[in-house]
Amino acid sequence: MAKHARRNRKVRFLLAAAAALAASLPVAAIAATGGDAAPQVEPRIVGGGEASIQDYPYAVYLTDSSGNQFCGGVLVSSTAVATAAHCAAAVAQSDMRVVAGRQQKSGTDGVVVNVKKIWTEPGFSDPGKGSDVAVLTLDRQVSYRPVSLPGKSDGSLYAEGTNATVLGWGRTADGGARATSLRSAVVPVVSDSSCTSSYSNYNATSMVCAGYPDGGVDACQGDSGGPLVVGDTLIGIVSWGDGCAKPGKPGVYTRVSTYADEIRAQSQSRSLLW
Repeated sequence: MAKHARRNRKVRFLLAAAAALAASLPVAAIAATGGDAAPQVEPRIVGGGEASIQDYPYAVYLTDSSGNQFCGGVLVSSTAVATAAHCAAAVAQSDMRVVAGRQQKSGTDGVVVNVKKIWTEPGFSDPGKGSDVAVLTLDRQVSYRPVSLPGKSDGSLYAEGTNATVLGWGRTADGGARATSLRSAVVPVVSDSSCTSSYSNYNATSMVCAGYPDGGVDACQGDSGGPLVVGDTLIGIVSWGDGCAKPGKPGVYTRVSTYADEIRAQSQSRSLLW
């Protein structure tokens, strides 16, 4: 990958530095080019709006042991959550929590569950190289409906122009304010050839792009690991991008169809132990 691409790529997650945790300060965005810009006041995913957790009961978010949200995720069974591999590596397993069934971050509804095991795709080393997928095994069952995973006959879900919905609790603008509740945005799937034009390191086997040519609608930092769905079928996991909602720079997602069989196997492993 060119130095320019490495310098500008922003992985879409948040980490809480030890000093920030001790002082209960907002978590800092991880970015190759420095700190956050001034917060924006519009409380939504870039170009999106508020979504109901009742419509998307499989949408979850990840926190550290102090309750700081740093990534998203998606229920793939009653005991398993799919997320980005870089999210699974962001916080120690013993400090990681999954919050399910909660609309507002400040709410008390839903459940907070510990993580018993983490599986990360063996080929993962960096989001820009693909294989950015992990499965978290929960320490107990949750009662919320899981997402559907794509089958071998679902290739049309990745057709250019297919409208997909991205969900998350992340930032509302590149370096802007963090959302306080679940947000959604509709983004069209981008062709592989177009995404290759945007990113020289794009890999059509492990990645899929979604967004508008003029930008304006996108996932952002803190949304990493969250779902990109068509209907209730998971086609992507928020992975990386060049900033948020830039013209000519669509969001890059893990192509779930490539890893669906392994995600299924990992999501069923806990129940086999019972």
